[in-house]
Amino acid sequence: MDKLLVVVDMQKDFIDGSLGTTEAVSIVDNVASYIEKCDKDGFDIVFTRDTHGEDYMDTQEGRKLPVIHCIKDTEGWQIDKKLRKYTEDRIIFDKPTFGSVELMNYVVEKDFNEIHLLGLCTDICVISNAMLVKAALPEARVCVVEGCSAGVTPESHNNALNAMKSCQIEIV
Repeated sequence: MDKLLVVVDMQKDFIDGSLGTTEAVSIVDNVASYIEKCDKDGFDIVFTRDTHGEDYMDTQEGRKLPVIHCIKDTEGWQIDKKLRKYTEDRIIFDKPTFGSVELMNYVVEKDFNEIHLLGLCTDICVISNAMLVKAALPEARVCVVEGCSAGVTPESHNNALNAMKSCQIEIV
């Protein structure tokens, strides 16, 4: 496969849980449709999952973002119910922070020439993973799907999209 779709952190806590937003809720059906389209088009599809332990509040992230979320094996950590069926027989990269080094290593190993990313949050985890992927494969076409991503706020979402454009990541 030469094309990859990365579904970033489409978890309950980011959609309608402790860090949920109306914008996040509004993209779930779009994400499902885009996954189905990419599956039909022969993309490899992987997921990332923000994963924290019970000690989250003692971590640097917990001290800077003191909202308990995505604690491993809790309901809020789970991929959204509407999207869970798409994870069957697919890789899920559990990541303790914004960007996934394992995902970056995977894209290098597989040498994808086109990578699409979507999900939550545009201004934190989507941008972090897009930048890692672009740095790892500078000649690959890296795209972020605007209508299938949402930020902490609409303004921070747009700021992240503009920052990625500056780094030669396409917004589609």
